[in-house]
Amino acid sequence: MGPDLYSVLPAVHSSLANSTTLIDVVAVIATIWALRGALRVARRTFRTTRLRGPPRTDLVFGVSKQIIESTDTAALYEAWAGKYGVVYEVPTTLGGRKIMLSDPRALTHLFSKDGWSYVLIDETRLVIRRIFGPGIMCAQGEDHKRQRESLTPAFSQAPIWKFTPTFYDSAHKAKVAWDTMIDASGSDNIVVKVQNWLDSTGLACFSHDFGSLDGKPASVAEVLDTVASSPMQSAVDIGFFLLSEVFPFLAYLPTPRMKLLLEMQRTMEDISKKLLARIKKEKEEGVLDGKEERSIIGMLMKANDSNSGLRSSPEEVLAQMKILLAAGYETTSIAMTWALLELARNPGIQNKLRQELLAFGEEPTYEQLQSSLPYLDAVVHEALRVHPPVADLIRVAVENDIIPVSESVITKSGEVVNSISVARGTLIGIPISSINRSISIWGSDAKMFRPERWLKEDGIPGKAQDIQAYRHLLTFTDGPKICIGKGFALTEFKVRLLYCVRTINNY
Repeated sequence: MGPDLYSVLPAVHSSLANSTTLIDVVAVIATIWALRGALRVARRTFRTTRLRGPPRTDLVFGVSKQIIESTDTAALYEAWAGKYGVVYEVPTTLGGRKIMLSDPRALTHLFSKDGWSYVLIDETRLVIRRIFGPGIMCAQGEDHKRQRESLTPAFSQAPIWKFTPTFYDSAHKAKVAWDTMIDASGSDNIVVKVQNWLDSTGLACFSHDFGSLDGKPASVAEVLDTVASSPMQSAVDIGFFLLSEVFPFLAYLPTPRMKLLLEMQRTMEDISKKLLARIKKEKEEGVLDGKEERSIIGMLMKANDSNSGLRSSPEEVLAQMKILLAAGYETTSIAMTWALLELARNPGIQNKLRQELLAFGEEPTYEQLQSSLPYLDAVVHEALRVHPPVADLIRVAVENDIIPVSESVITKSGEVVNSISVARGTLIGIPISSINRSISIWGSDAKMFRPERWLKEDGIPGKAQDIQAYRHLLTFTDGPKICIGKGFALTEFKVRLLYCVRTINNY
């Protein structure tokens, strides 16, 4: 689906809003399906290479339902790559197809064009825009470039260096809160909410202390926790989710999952507007006169006052705030939870890390966190390798392209090729968790949590080194749309883990 189909979505949304019968809805779907078919025929003078892949297991959903319901999608993707090659195709909803890339050279090519030749699918862009607004997550091309340039100064080394004491303060408060809970329970064992670290995000991003580590209720934390811990999607949610990849307007329908996401959106928008109003008021009253701006959103607003050509609209500023709230709170918490779980499973690794931290003594500075604690660095990157917060990505080609591959691929007709043709409108999948843990890429111990691989000169296999992303991992993706908050997340993650392991024994 391309811009031609995307442009009719507002009209379709209006039609759905006024429809009262199932026949009306079916008629709209049939019309769009016919339009989609006509567009596909018109575009296919340049044809996508047909590849081998798993057979369709569902008449309507292909293998998409199998993927979404799998308890280990990484293993599923790896098994298919082993059987059909590093580039293969999977059948998707209503007769569609998606090319899956597990080849380093192909991935480098795609990520170099991410946001330009390959963009978010319409359904994903609609949902992100509806929940967060017109921020950097759904921006493409020149719009993304402008937004990224306006945000980059706030995520550079100097601001993160200034945020580091804030991370330590929050870590200390968390440790005190956990000690209090353990003492009150009268037991040496207690379940704690590792994700309850909203304070450091609030202080670094907005100069606001939510007080969550002091026991104060935070509505945004509660709604984010509800969304994250909601039970497995119902059959209705799954069905509409998969159909919306073909018919993006279905993202407007009030499914149970969408109602929950919209509740999250309203809560985040409410708190973001209040924080933005406070920052503007302080600025107008001269509270910040002569003071160095220390929050990410404050730096963005300061950039807006210049005539640099990188100004953000009020809607974009609000969208960036909501993205910072969700991403800053949830993704680091996921990584932290998995890291602590792996340390609990591997007491030898836990003890080795603790010994390094205790031997170092003082609280490491920002610079020391980057270079003076090699085992901490290894544990953090191993956790991000084995447990990436985002398991996979989908892109759609907006122009015809030729993708090179590093090893020969056998097509569906049996031809051996060293590149594949990708026609405009073709879906491309990137199985991040599978690639990060692939035995063919990372070696026979790829599934093991083994930080030592990052410390040896030959610890990273040659095939893994061919992946050009940060530290040869796709956890932060790559190319023009690589995660802008990577440095922020890594520093906060290290401080959290350091404080927990150094001060609390035997997870």
